[in-house]
Amino acid sequence: MNSAYSPWTGRILVLAGILLSAFNLRTAVTSLTPLLDTLANTFGFEATMIGVFGMVPTAAFALFGVLTPFIARRTGLENAALLSMLLAAAGLLARGFAEDTWQLLASSVVALAGMGIGNVVLPPLVKRYFPLRIGLVSTAYISMLQMGTILPAIAAVPVARAAGWQVALGSWSLLAVVAALSWGAVLIQQHRRGSLLAAIHAQSPLHHNEHYDELTEMTTTESQQRLQVWRSPLAWGMVFMFGMTSLITYAMFTWLPVLMVEAGASPAFGGVMVALFSAFGLLSALGAPFAAVRMRNPYPLVVICVVAYAIAFPGLLLAPMSMPILWVILLGVGPTTFPLALTMINLRTRTHTGSAALSGFAQGVGYTLSCAGPLFFGVLHDTSQGWALPFAFLSICVVLMAIGGWQVCKPRMLEDDLRVTGG
Repeated sequence: MNSAYSPWTGRILVLAGILLSAFNLRTAVTSLTPLLDTLANTFGFEATMIGVFGMVPTAAFALFGVLTPFIARRTGLENAALLSMLLAAAGLLARGFAEDTWQLLASSVVALAGMGIGNVVLPPLVKRYFPLRIGLVSTAYISMLQMGTILPAIAAVPVARAAGWQVALGSWSLLAVVAALSWGAVLIQQHRRGSLLAAIHAQSPLHHNEHYDELTEMTTTESQQRLQVWRSPLAWGMVFMFGMTSLITYAMFTWLPVLMVEAGASPAFGGVMVALFSAFGLLSALGAPFAAVRMRNPYPLVVICVVAYAIAFPGLLLAPMSMPILWVILLGVGPTTFPLALTMINLRTRTHTGSAALSGFAQGVGYTLSCAGPLFFGVLHDTSQGWALPFAFLSICVVLMAIGGWQVCKPRMLEDDLRVTGG
């Protein structure tokens, strides 16, 4: 293939920015949860505050899921990506210097605000710069996201023991700074007259190519009329797919270590189980996007997730320490609906404008639905003095996720859906 037509030509800086940003989208979450017992003893907060710390990520992701489309329209996707990493770096660094519970909470909110912006802008950036390689780039960046989920969970307790919890929390800011520098380089290149990145940013057809001609024409049309995504059943299906997946995932990030400790394991073992839970998210990230782009209707993948939850929940409830690795592996298969949903954002939209609108709506409203999940899970545990009610609650969420997934996986496009519904 002539390099002029290559989908990679001139885009390596953007790819680096996407991958580095993806790595930083969960470090604030899983670097904290294995240390919550230690931090509770240090700052003197109770179990309810543990639930609050579990709720804050989805609350921040919800708020900035709603705000990010407005931010991106005013600043551009690339500037929004830079802002996301600057906020993440500032919050992560400040968290290492926290002197009380409220400083720890406030700095976490700053970091998670940046990560919430990054959640929304990465799918449309993939759509804008890699429209011919959506499956491959989606696999790469979701895999990096999962790596950024796993490594902090593994490292949190050992680093805290060796260097203190301050280093265990604050050191992750360095990687966010590296990601911010990559977006700075993209913006410099984008403002160079005649560069390919400048042409893509201006939505100019780069070659005489039917795909690019169609992409440019449709983007121009959509920019003149904002997509009313709330009118689409597909969009609401994406809300429940995102929302219920994140509710279950963040409830487990927060409470899985506690469950293991109550069952007789050590805090370090609880951290390893969170890492194992995340590791299977990495495996699903490698497979789900590739499978989705090759299936007309990928709903069988959703069914596999439902079955995995249906086995894992009773196992963790009835015999958590009999086969903990098996239960956590199955638990880790369940959130395959997360990389699937991220991929479907681009597979169920025609342009990066539609992708940005669907991404913001699905993540904003979805995370809003899910933000009380970890806290409610903890309240149910405290009031019932057991785990049966919390897992019954999560089982209802699985059913809602399956219903949403049915809407998302049906073969159709958001823009066509809105034309039919009059959006």
